[in-house]
Amino acid sequence: MVVNWLRENKVAAGILTVLRLYIGYSWITAGFHKLADGFDASGYLKGAISNPVKGPDGALVYGWYVDFLKHFALPNVDIFNTIVPLGEFLVGLGLLLGCLTTAAMFFGLVMNFSFFLAGTVSHIPTDLFIGAIILFSGYNAGRIGLDRWVIPFIRKTVFKGNKTVKATV
Repeated sequence: MVVNWLRENKVAAGILTVLRLYIGYSWITAGFHKLADGFDASGYLKGAISNPVKGPDGALVYGWYVDFLKHFALPNVDIFNTIVPLGEFLVGLGLLLGCLTTAAMFFGLVMNFSFFLAGTVSHIPTDLFIGAIILFSGYNAGRIGLDRWVIPFIRKTVFKGNKTVKATV
């Protein structure tokens, strides 16, 4: 019932637009500052590896993620120095413009979960909650935005031979 309201109601589209703009501004400013000021993830990665998330018994909670950071992310930090700020900026741009909103929010949630697994908390729980609402809302989250034109265009051109894709908006 709530999901249908989020996905179909025009009032919900207005509320989702406010949420989308709020979270989009947060993403685009974080990405912009990293792009403009330079970004080096090596210190963050070393900190996440040396001080991982531990449970009440002192055991590692996400040992597999610490292994990923230690054996893949840190040796390839130059890749992460590029994709993190660019990804943050693009997620923010997509959300602010309402263009490919669900894809932008999906990748924003992936980054949020990555930061969360590394032990960063700050505003991430709020971002995850708002992001999940936007993601579950689908097309309606970008209805007041460029998705109003982009999604029908994609449906007509990319999925023109696929009869299972809903053609009306």
